[in-house]
Amino acid sequence: MTRHTGEIYRIDWLPGTDVLHGTCHCGREHTAQDPVEMWEWMLAHPQGHEPRWSTPCRP
Repeated sequence: MTRHTGEIYRIDWLPGTDVLHGTCHCGREHTAQDPVEMWEWMLAHPQGHEPRWSTPCRP
């Protein structure tokens, strides 16, 4: 059984270029020409990137 997480990943192709623009469910954005690089970046969350609205925890 699969569980729906409600996470939305979006990748748009920028017309006239070979550039892909991705937006992660956390709001971070990334551009790449390689689709594999783009998906690896997105699916690495949170190791690949932190939400743009997060602040580091302080001890």
